[in-house]
Amino acid sequence: MLLVNPTYKPGWDLPGGMAEANEPPEETARRELREELGLDITLYGLLVVDWVAPHGPWDDQLAFVFDGGTLGAREAGTIGPCDEELSEVAFVTQAVAQGLLSDRLRTRFNAAMTSLHAGGRTTYLHDGRHAW
Repeated sequence: MLLVNPTYKPGWDLPGGMAEANEPPEETARRELREELGLDITLYGLLVVDWVAPHGPWDDQLAFVFDGGTLGAREAGTIGPCDEELSEVAFVTQAVAQGLLSDRLRTRFNAAMTSLHAGGRTTYLHDGRHAW
């Protein structure tokens, strides 16, 4: 699993970022991966939609997790931060990811892994918890 370490907040994160005005979520994912990691990938489906309640100074948001496929060894070996928003990237096992991600992200990550192994059925969460 590919994780990123942002410079603008503490802790490891899933690759991605915020949408620009009128930008569909799948385009946001592809753009962010190009900008931050130099990756041009195909998305294979939507694994998770997570509604995040307002917290701190932020309003509510929708977080999407897509299936970005599997990278070949050559391509994976060339990945690194391409801009100042990331300090490092790491390919980790699912078990290692459990220890690096915050509670909310860990739950979102686990839901994505469950969806992926269940054939790609999308999971809907509220603040990282199953909505139903």
